[in-house]
Amino acid sequence: MLIEHAGKRPQIDPTAWIAPDATVCGDVAIGPGARVLHGARIIGEGGGVIRIGRDCIVMENAVLRASGRHPCTIGDHCLIGPQAHVVGATLEAEVFVATAAAIFHGARVGRGAEVRVRATVHLRTRLAPGDMVPIGWIAVGDPARILPPDEHDAIWAVQKPLDFPGWVYGLSRDTPDLMQQVTRRLSETLGAHAADVILDR
Repeated sequence: MLIEHAGKRPQIDPTAWIAPDATVCGDVAIGPGARVLHGARIIGEGGGVIRIGRDCIVMENAVLRASGRHPCTIGDHCLIGPQAHVVGATLEAEVFVATAAAIFHGARVGRGAEVRVRATVHLRTRLAPGDMVPIGWIAVGDPARILPPDEHDAIWAVQKPLDFPGWVYGLSRDTPDLMQQVTRRLSETLGAHAADVILDR
């Protein structure tokens, strides 16, 4: 399904293919030879821009998102695995993102890097070209430290100053009633989808 959001329509190269039950919404450009499989969701919100390069594959139920503060760029020849989540990040060419991996706002994944099954690249993290995040491990920081999931304190020591609520939502971590503020802002932003227009293919 192609959806116009905030006056922006997806631009799909004629040689790309989008599954009939996938969603492509907003300011999204999909390059030649790209494939977006069943159940995938590619959503540019609030002025968010998504650019997907040549021969990219977005597998079943993957989610790619962008906002006005955090565009999302997928370079040529990338593969985004089933149930993976990429939001507001930049992937250079030939990156492999495995099943259920997650890459967050402001991250940059270098050419030919691999983010394996259920691995995470945290916000504002820079993964060098050719690097690999093992199954279930976490990359955090710039340059990235790659840590096992059982090292929470070490991960948090790097992640906390990256300031997730400030970077993503523009709110300090010590904001009173932080979650109330976050959800109110999200409710307002996401409410703009009420004016979306479903486009004919």
